[in-house]
Amino acid sequence: MICKQIFERVPMRLTSFTDFALRALMRLAGEPGQSFATNEIAAEFGISRNHLAKVVRDLADSGFISTQRGVGGGFTLARPAQSITIGEVVRALEGPPLVECFREDGGNCVLKPRCRLKAKLAAAREAFMRELDTTTLAECAYPEPVRPIPAPA
Repeated sequence: MICKQIFERVPMRLTSFTDFALRALMRLAGEPGQSFATNEIAAEFGISRNHLAKVVRDLADSGFISTQRGVGGGFTLARPAQSITIGEVVRALEGPPLVECFREDGGNCVLKPRCRLKAKLAAAREAFMRELDTTTLAECAYPEPVRPIPAPA
């Protein structure tokens, strides 16, 4: 519930790549001892397996998950869910800056010398990230799906 409240209040937008990463991490946090195959998570959340494979690679490169290839392989959380903040994940995965002038090279903003908006956008971005930094992956853990119990034969 905490995660839903945070994301309902925040008008910022995350890329689908980060959204898929958060879904996968939330699922892993729901069963921390379980190893998952990419196709399991993709099927459960209706995500393209190929797209999720790229997400998994970036999550592994960022140190959020551990992967094992081959038979019996899959991926698991590399750290306890309570030690990973949503803000940390978003910072690691989000692509281009919010607006052109936030690029490291300053971008091609023609308003740069007299822009009054950049400081306001920076403050909004920082408030957004501060909120995400207060929420751990453990708080957003997605529980194991309820599987129907087969009827006795």
